[in-house]
Amino acid sequence: MNSSATHKEKLVVLTSRFPYPLEKGDKLRAYYQMIELAKVYDIHLLALTEIELKDEWIKEVEKYCKAIHVFKLNKVQKLFGTALQLLTNKPFQVGYFTNYGVKKQINQLLKAIEPDHIYCQLVRPAEYVKNYHACPKTIDYMDALSKGIHRRIALAPWYKRPFFKAEYQRLRNYEHKIFDYFEHHSIITAQDREMIFHKDRNEIAIIPNGVSPSFFNFQHKEEPTKDLVFTGNLSYPPNIEASLYLGQHIMPALPKLSLQISGANPVQEIKALENKQIEVTGWVDDIRTAYASAKIFVAPMFIGTGLQNKLLEAMAMGLPCITTTLANNALGAKDKHSILIANTEAEFIAAVETLLTDNTLYQHIQGNARTFVNNNFNWHSSSMRLIDLMKS
Repeated sequence: MNSSATHKEKLVVLTSRFPYPLEKGDKLRAYYQMIELAKVYDIHLLALTEIELKDEWIKEVEKYCKAIHVFKLNKVQKLFGTALQLLTNKPFQVGYFTNYGVKKQINQLLKAIEPDHIYCQLVRPAEYVKNYHACPKTIDYMDALSKGIHRRIALAPWYKRPFFKAEYQRLRNYEHKIFDYFEHHSIITAQDREMIFHKDRNEIAIIPNGVSPSFFNFQHKEEPTKDLVFTGNLSYPPNIEASLYLGQHIMPALPKLSLQISGANPVQEIKALENKQIEVTGWVDDIRTAYASAKIFVAPMFIGTGLQNKLLEAMAMGLPCITTTLANNALGAKDKHSILIANTEAEFIAAVETLLTDNTLYQHIQGNARTFVNNNFNWHSSSMRLIDLMKS
């Protein structure tokens, strides 16, 4: 164990994906937390990956790490790990990320590193470290994954529902069981904490996401070319549903308006939305340019869990946002003060029309949103909470 007062303690960070580029919420959270954690700890990153990593991605993350160890899972390993769970009661997504060859390598690394603390992001890779007891461990649930799966059951095709029902029950049980293998626990929102069914769930620390100062400071000289914008990982089911809802239900009722949909990996259903009203850009190198291209950010989120980073970023950029009660429950913004809430087609359409015609309300929401995010969602302060938790 590293006990020298002149050296930083050693922190192992375990992630189910390499935390760069920042097209997914888990990667974004890990990356910005590591920037702050690196000020206090020597970070040894243990990251699983399904893809080949570019050198520039590794170089970006190396700035904050003492060492990086990457474990690439191939298709055969992932399929075998998933299928193996038919013989257990563990979640299929835990099996998907668990490989016993990798587990052996991680065990050897832990013996060599002798960490002072282990930080495991999400329950997905928890099998790799749950039985390591030579130092304290923290698990970041991030979201209640089981509740996210539960919300998808009703929307899934009939032939997929048995799988989602089974995965929901497995995840719910696993979120409960894995709790006791870790000394400390964190989650993004109080709303999701209530969905972790463990008797001591109130011990789970609320560690919110933040927003990079670059969103507040972005200078864009050009006028917006679109009326509405939506961004996100466009292969993620809640974002797919939101995009289709906008394209199929909202835009036909607003024929004179335009919409831009931006984000990584748009599925074919989203690409098919493109017409004279709707532009699907796919991945953009600087997501801030997508926000700056429009007058309003619209996020009809009806499934999914956790805090929507896209809303934080848009609000920080000065875009008035319209979203659902579900998404705002995690955010905690005040309706008609720093955000507009809509839950039906009619409400979304009315909110868009109101913002585009009432300049006083537009500026009111715009200014209050930036202040709200600046005051409540800061990576430095939230990471300090995490460090306090780890050292408690």
